Amino acid sequence: MPVSLSPSSLPQAGERDAVSLREGHISHPVQQPELYIGLMSGTSLDGVDAVLVDLGQAQPRLRAKHYLPFDDALKNTLLALHLPGHNELHQAQLAGNQLARLYAKTVNALLDKSPLPLAGEGLGERVIKAIGCHGQTIRHCPEQGYTLQIGNAALLAELTGITVVGDFRSRDIAAGGQGAPLVPAFHDHALRHPAMHRVIVNIGGISNLTNLPPDAAASGFDCGPGNLLMDAWCMRHLGKPYDDNGAWAASGQMLPALLEHMLDEAFFALVPPKSTGRDLFNTAWLQNKLRGNERAEDVQATLLELTCRTIAQAIQKYCAGATEIYLCGGGARNQTLRNRLIELLPGSSVQTTDVLGVDSDYLEAIAFAWLAQQTLHGKPANLPLVTGAKHPCILGAIYRN
Repeated sequence: MPVSLSPSSLPQAGERDAVSLREGHISHPVQQPELYIGLMSGTSLDGVDAVLVDLGQAQPRLRAKHYLPFDDALKNTLLALHLPGHNELHQAQLAGNQLARLYAKTVNALLDKSPLPLAGEGLGERVIKAIGCHGQTIRHCPEQGYTLQIGNAALLAELTGITVVGDFRSRDIAAGGQGAPLVPAFHDHALRHPAMHRVIVNIGGISNLTNLPPDAAASGFDCGPGNLLMDAWCMRHLGKPYDDNGAWAASGQMLPALLEHMLDEAFFALVPPKSTGRDLFNTAWLQNKLRGNERAEDVQATLLELTCRTIAQAIQKYCAGATEIYLCGGGARNQTLRNRLIELLPGSSVQTTDVLGVDSDYLEAIAFAWLAQQTLHGKPANLPLVTGAKHPCILGAIYRN
């Protein structure tokens, strides 16, 4: 079941219910585009993904995409905010304002490269319905009844002149859920196949999966660390933000005793629904697992194995019978990681979502554009089977323009 989420997949002239872009006018009959922007800055703390998506048709159409990296100072500030510190409330507010300005800069750059007319030409003045902004998670404590994503959505609305939907997770937590993961609802909407058993695995800072059996409801949960520990270890020892294609990990030897010590973490034995983040899996957690005499490249190889092993075990235990595994997120670009998952999941094909027409780097941003649409349409967008909420909820807080 292909989906049209590539910037090149523009409707052809004369296509029924489509917008003609090549001649700068709207063909007839017309299905009005419904344009949303999705913004995602995730646990990896690398930068902001932005997409412009037409959600006015049965399947989303990606019109433009843009990425803006964090500078080192902002990344270090956000890392520090994950732990209690001096004057942290003030620092969090300042960082939220800084993020809002960076989000606005990213939105402007995205619109500059958009292939669609942005005003007039029959589309109306307010062409962009809303920005769906995930914000930056600095604390995730659903067991204590809260999660915190900063980014000052009110300031973002003021800077862009576009309605902003933010704070997607709190409503689900108020209903007894984990508030995460939220993207499985979008996976279910856009990537389900009527006959094939698919699993979508997002490998960002944290790994999470969505189980899409053809004859049952979608489920999903966080598996454990994705890239965040590997990235932190790589920065510490190589001064690089990530291990390109897993080459450094491939140069080391996996340490079985260290892996088993890591797998002893209680989170891995929890039954879904479950979610996690930097509150648990951080450099202090890793340091507590080490003896101190390991070779750096061997630790990296073991961290990669931890990511792959926890994903594979989750699929084997909770997604029995899956034949198609699709990867997205930054880890999908790590060839060493992909090769290891192929070895661990011999009964399934393992590919990226690119083969479905969905850019694996931007799938989460597309999901938050869709979540914003659900909010404005007054539709629930959490999956209680995934988050553990008592009931479906309309997510998000709206800052109108």
